[in-house]
Amino acid sequence: MNAQYATIAAAIRYLQAHRLRQPGLEELATQLGLSGAHLQRVFADWAGVSPKRFLQYLTKQHARELLRANADVFATALESGLSGAGRLHDLMVSCEALSPGEVRAQGGGVTIRHACADSVFGRFLVGSTDRGICHLAFHVDDMSDAMAVAALRAEWPAAVLLPDGRVAAEIAPQLQLLAVGKVPLRLLLRGTNFQLKVWEALLRIPAGSVVSYAELARGIGQPRAARAVGSAVAANRIALLIPCHRVIRESGEIGEYRWQSERKLALIAREQAGA
Repeated sequence: MNAQYATIAAAIRYLQAHRLRQPGLEELATQLGLSGAHLQRVFADWAGVSPKRFLQYLTKQHARELLRANADVFATALESGLSGAGRLHDLMVSCEALSPGEVRAQGGGVTIRHACADSVFGRFLVGSTDRGICHLAFHVDDMSDAMAVAALRAEWPAAVLLPDGRVAAEIAPQLQLLAVGKVPLRLLLRGTNFQLKVWEALLRIPAGSVVSYAELARGIGQPRAARAVGSAVAANRIALLIPCHRVIRESGEIGEYRWQSERKLALIAREQAGA
């Protein structure tokens, strides 16, 4: 695990566990064996906000406020095609889905160039085809690079996998900009028609906004399908570019995240700070 990410993840876990009494910077730094000034600098570099500010993103009330404040933004985004001004960014990611036959082929005939690298959000593996990025996954639980590649192989068993460091070199510097929807990239998506519909709706959530599963279901015209929408969100295999981290529970709880809830919280906070 990236050393800086490990420090920030530990800090976020401590803040989550003790958020009701609002621990100060010095207490948090002592728990991590760091000076307050050093922790403040590292945390702000990584999450985009100070530890004190970050505490605001860990409360149900703040999440509810975000949900209420951004509900109309999402509805407007869906109606306007993201062509409006302000926080309604143009849709910067174009998607090209695999055909049913290509899905059944499990990647047969597809060549995936891949590489692992470090970023401000932690170590990740990216896979790219001539039609677009098909995989972006952050390492979790001390995952090794070999384990990350094995997971990619499991998803695309019939594809040709080619190590290529240029893939990561191209995307690593852009991840911070990608978090706020600034960089256009093509994606190659593999999923059911319903999953593709949900993922396309995720792309319409402006950076810095959050929506509930129920709201996302309403946004695709299936208000009774919140549970199915949740399953489709969880099935997303392209971190950050398909922004499933922008979906939280109706109660205001942040909810689970395939690439660790600490990272989800930091992404939301960073986007809020930069939106």
